[in-house]
Amino acid sequence: MASSLTKDSPGQGTPAGGKTFFGHPRGLATLFMTEMWERFSFYGMRALLTVYLLSGGTDAKPGSMGGGLAMDLATTTAIYSIYMAMVYLLTMPGGWLADRLWGPRKTVAIAAAVIMLGHLTLAGPGQGFFFAGLALVAIGSGLLKANISTMVGHLYDGPNDPRRDGAFTIFYMGINVGAFLAPLIIGTVGQTVNWHLGFALAAVGMGLGLLQFLLGTKHLSPESNKVPTPLTAEERNSWLRKGLTWVIIAAVFYGVVAFTGHFTLNWAMIPLSVLGILVPAFVLLRIKRDKELSQDEQSKVSGYIWFFVAAAAFWMIYDQGGSTVQAFGEVKSSGSLFGISFPSTWFQSLNPIFVMALAPVFAWFWLWLNRKGKEPSTIAKFVVGLVFIGVSFFFFLIPMAMAVNGTLVSPMWLLGIYFIQTVGELCLSPVGLSLTTKMAPVKYASQMMGIWFLANTAGDSVTSLLAIGGVDMSGSRAVLVEAVLATLAGFAIYMYRKKVRTLMGEIH
Repeated sequence: MASSLTKDSPGQGTPAGGKTFFGHPRGLATLFMTEMWERFSFYGMRALLTVYLLSGGTDAKPGSMGGGLAMDLATTTAIYSIYMAMVYLLTMPGGWLADRLWGPRKTVAIAAAVIMLGHLTLAGPGQGFFFAGLALVAIGSGLLKANISTMVGHLYDGPNDPRRDGAFTIFYMGINVGAFLAPLIIGTVGQTVNWHLGFALAAVGMGLGLLQFLLGTKHLSPESNKVPTPLTAEERNSWLRKGLTWVIIAAVFYGVVAFTGHFTLNWAMIPLSVLGILVPAFVLLRIKRDKELSQDEQSKVSGYIWFFVAAAAFWMIYDQGGSTVQAFGEVKSSGSLFGISFPSTWFQSLNPIFVMALAPVFAWFWLWLNRKGKEPSTIAKFVVGLVFIGVSFFFFLIPMAMAVNGTLVSPMWLLGIYFIQTVGELCLSPVGLSLTTKMAPVKYASQMMGIWFLANTAGDSVTSLLAIGGVDMSGSRAVLVEAVLATLAGFAIYMYRKKVRTLMGEIH
């Protein structure tokens, strides 16, 4: 990091005559490193999650390291999907806590501490430590994810600052650097040496991120330390009463279930999965029925729902890259390429390396088409993203058909799946983020980004419910159905593009 510091004109968050980070405020370096270490811990643990849950069970790879939770693939898929759903669901209360109670800076510090504690708890033995740790990591990730990007924006003089887009590009690279390195380091240690040592290593990574964040807070904008709309004493008491009431109800209910001997994992997994579908539906319905919105805003919300549903279908398949596809790579891939053997957790490094390689190409390609007046519309990009995610699962069917009677397929098939999915991601995800900001009603401008993340929650919750309901998500029939539905969803949006475009108003 030191070698990248240069002298430059001061910006917000940079003392006059001070050093900058690639021409940006020093605070960007603090946030870049915090996010990089947080993603390092998050993706390292995520890479271990599926193989750890399977380890020692009937669906684990023969001869693989034991010591895991010995769960079957259906339960593993459900747990993984619920965990991912909760991470994205919790971004909304994370944003609310920063806006009303702690401010972004304090919220991020608390979040990092909670994540570190979660990884340390995961390093403990048994299911009790595991689920407690998983819950803590999900809570901390939701708190942090909602606020650290906001703090990047605070470093600049409004949305028209010419350095702003470049700052988010640099910040985005921090995400992918951490995500790329984590499976190679944490995944290798956890999968080949000791599972709990891997989880502890993730805690070390988050600890380093928290330490440098605390040391670098002096470089952040004072704006990040403010609470935008603090709770009044009356509101604080009201929220405390409501929160305690629900905690007591849940504690009593689950206490009775456990005391009577009826408790199983489904008592936790099913309510969380249903919640992951109901909350996004409720939030969108509440906005749609808000009578304070203008007719134009109402129309845009109706148009946005089309994109939201499409995104949920996309993320439902995409996020199985860490469960269904990862499990296939663990059990039915040869685990070696060009004579080099590697643990299956390394597959989770493919997406971030593809993103880093392809994102600049896509950015250039869209600009090149724009200059020629041929850049595809937002609708067209969404259609392409959905088709690509569908194609990735059609492609998945080939190695699935080859992996019979103990035959192990080449890792290149997995590389192909992750490559196709990344192309789809780059068509849909950045466009969806931009579209969300453009179509948001003024009243909900600050909340809409959290609503966009709820598409991940909805998609992952559907996956978990299907897995809990007995659908074999790793079977060729389910993979084929998902591929067909994603592709059909893309064509449905294309067929109704004129209606959707009308709803979007001037946004194209």
